[in-house]
Amino acid sequence: MDVTFDFDGRVALVTGAAGALGSAVAETFAAAGATVAGTDRREPSAADTQLEPGLVDFYQADLTEEAQVAETVAAVLEEHGRLDFLLNVAGTWKGGSPIHETDLETFELVFDVNLRTMFLASKHAIPHLQETEGAIVSVSAKSSLEGGTGDGPYRASKAGVRLLTETIAEEQRGTVRANAVMPSIIDTPANRAMLPEADYDDWVPPRDIGLTMAALCSDASSATSGAAVPVYGEV
Repeated sequence: MDVTFDFDGRVALVTGAAGALGSAVAETFAAAGATVAGTDRREPSAADTQLEPGLVDFYQADLTEEAQVAETVAAVLEEHGRLDFLLNVAGTWKGGSPIHETDLETFELVFDVNLRTMFLASKHAIPHLQETEGAIVSVSAKSSLEGGTGDGPYRASKAGVRLLTETIAEEQRGTVRANAVMPSIIDTPANRAMLPEADYDDWVPPRDIGLTMAALCSDASSATSGAAVPVYGEV
């Protein structure tokens, strides 16, 4: 079954747009007719994104810095006049050590990139999403559902994304919908390089996750808010 969405006249802001998942999300919303604003701390490059030139209005910013987040959201509003969707994709993974061997820098990096950016982007976008009765979709993770060995800060940060999503949904009930998606291992070039012996057939392509995020922003999900939706296939 082919899946299509009509976001003509809508404006979407995608964080982490320079990465594999962020660029796929941006492409999904652009294909549905939305005007897409993308932001990341680095410019998109051919090494990790397939974004076509001109597909996304790009705003370079460090989303761990509140002033830069505020400036980015203001710039999107000034240029496009509205904001309908916020897609919190910016994220990172660091792990490999048990908690008692994890350095503070790793803990702070993971929480800053995964949770702080989601908080700040949501904080500054919500007043404008209230005006359009828009939607937020953030990226949590399957591993946020339980503890595990070697990547505790990552799991905890992604659990925080889920809980902030539920909080926003409750606080904005009837105005701004907020949901999260929970991937496991995403089929990206970086993950293939990290796990060269893995069975890639079990991994979910970024585009499939982007389609689920689009569905959560669409009228088809108008009754859904505060959900954490699995997007990990059979993994």
